[in-house]
Amino acid sequence: MDDVQFHEMGDGRRIAFRQTPGTGPALVFLPGYMSDMDGGKATSVFGRAKAEGRACLLLDYSGCGKSEGDFADGTLSIWRDEVLALIDVVTTDQVILIGSSMGGWLMLLVGIALGDRLAGLVGIAAAPDFTRWGRSDEDKAQLAAGHTVYQPNQYGPEPTPMHPGFYADGQANLLLEGEIGIDAPVRLLHGQNDPDVPWQISMTLAQQLRSADIHVTLVKDGDHRLSRDSDIALLHRIVWGLLD
Repeated sequence: MDDVQFHEMGDGRRIAFRQTPGTGPALVFLPGYMSDMDGGKATSVFGRAKAEGRACLLLDYSGCGKSEGDFADGTLSIWRDEVLALIDVVTTDQVILIGSSMGGWLMLLVGIALGDRLAGLVGIAAAPDFTRWGRSDEDKAQLAAGHTVYQPNQYGPEPTPMHPGFYADGQANLLLEGEIGIDAPVRLLHGQNDPDVPWQISMTLAQQLRSADIHVTLVKDGDHRLSRDSDIALLHRIVWGLLD
């Protein structure tokens, strides 16, 4: 990881990223909640893109991975603006966004902002609107009152926090209630054994997107991470199929 670079935002935050130049459209991988660019899916896409001379960008949101900042201050709107800034640093070409879990919500917000520069979307267990369907009424009341709430974390020893700022911003960026104004091709991949994001969310997302070119792929025995070798091979087929 000695090829990590940093981009300084207007307020001085330094955002860590890796990029490989090449032909476009550029692939941009957006990790999930409390995840970073070192994940297996992200690095596999980056490695293949680099080997084939395709443009690719990985990044850590502020407060995550190697980027500066406090995770408690992070919101979808802040991270969207960081992604857009990094895209402008590495390319003026079109972009394909690959969003994992929360990154699937973020890719929609970034995609809307990119307009005609958006060449396609690939969602992996995309989780738009999870501040609405992913929390109990009790948690929502606590968050609305300004309290941080925690959930058990099956992927690590520490519970997963949701901070009130993230919750409020999420509620202000809900997308599944109406048409989502994206016309680019969309590919959605979801495991039907996902304990965190119901696979039906991808079906709802497909319905709400304006694009007429949408394929949904369900992996019957797939979990939330979809990080088995077979899952990553499937992801590559989907991404490179969209490129082709």
